[in-house]
Amino acid sequence: MNQRLIATSALASVLAMGLLSTASAADEKGKEKCYGIAKAGQNDCANLSGTHSCAGQNKVDNGTDEWKYVAKGTCTKLGGKSADEVKGAKK
Repeated sequence: MNQRLIATSALASVLAMGLLSTASAADEKGKEKCYGIAKAGQNDCANLSGTHSCAGQNKVDNGTDEWKYVAKGTCTKLGGKSADEVKGAKK
């Protein structure tokens, strides 16, 4: 077999697995995105400002446009905000 084909197939498999795990996390019932509570390197995905597009890439603690999944109803108790609240504050 062609080594390039094997490498391409392996890379496609790894990327597909990453997309599936992200999609399942987003579909979990009872979870919501909570902005402003993620510690440096512990965000769950891309931020609102678009400076990065992956989990674990935030550089500061509690950045207002960084988020983590939390149990529904606990975000405000943790000192966080919803996406709508953050977007409204940036205007």
